[in-house]
Amino acid sequence: MLHLNVTDETSRLRAVILGTAESCGPVPSPEEAYDPKSLEHILAGTYPKEEDMVKEMEAFAAVFEKYGVKVYRPKVFKDVNQIFSRDITFVIEDKLIKANILPDREIEIEAIKHVLADIPKENIITPPANVHIEGGDVMPYGDYIFIGTYTGADYADYITARTNKAGVEFIQSLFPNKTVKSFELRKSNTIANENALHLDCCFQPVGKDKAIIHKNGFLVEEEYQWLVNFFGKENVFEITKDEMYHMFSNVFSIAPDVVVSERNFTRLNNWLREHGFTVEEIPYAEISKQEGLLRCSTMPLIRD
Repeated sequence: MLHLNVTDETSRLRAVILGTAESCGPVPSPEEAYDPKSLEHILAGTYPKEEDMVKEMEAFAAVFEKYGVKVYRPKVFKDVNQIFSRDITFVIEDKLIKANILPDREIEIEAIKHVLADIPKENIITPPANVHIEGGDVMPYGDYIFIGTYTGADYADYITARTNKAGVEFIQSLFPNKTVKSFELRKSNTIANENALHLDCCFQPVGKDKAIIHKNGFLVEEEYQWLVNFFGKENVFEITKDEMYHMFSNVFSIAPDVVVSERNFTRLNNWLREHGFTVEEIPYAEISKQEGLLRCSTMPLIRD
């Protein structure tokens, strides 16, 4: 059996689900796009090719192998995009919570049934239908759980709004001993650099006390400021709108001192090294065209 354990974003990783780009299907039509960045590349004719994305994910898998991490992969279904495993489930403590994913994507849960079969049934949580929540919006951080949300009256108008107020309340009810802190995110269906699809598109902790953040991803300045004060200004790496567009905050920690990052993130990678991190650089720029990067395509199951 799998003994799930995830209480933060950076403790030493032991087991993870890494998505797959195999048989991810034809280029979607503009109407099928789930986010503005994918739409942009569909319209421009620059949508990523499957063979390029497969290579990028194999480079990621090789880093996990180097660090002795147990890697699970989804079963490959024909013509299904299964890259972003963080969207469909996430783990807090010893509980795996299924996301109420967009209906078109429910087959992605089927693809990880072989992993779910190794988890005690009582530790797999299926939220009620009114609860919308995706793993990209959920970050355990010790005694806290940070959650990105959008609670505007026009929530239903945004395909980019993935976690609602009921989602925040549901997590609080599941983990009453944790402090759940929610953050209103900026949403756009059409302008990629004005859209924080998930919390990890504009914020992520790294190491023991540091964070990457983009101010404009947050709708409420006080909530952004709370995070800066929480980590301390000297521990925060502020990214620009262009860097958020390229997903600088969507790196992935294998350990408190080991971060996997995109090889073109020069400014961030230099900062991480200056602060004592080992940075494992890999190519991931093609996958980023779908408004997701390293954290989005991983779903940690066990950390120390």
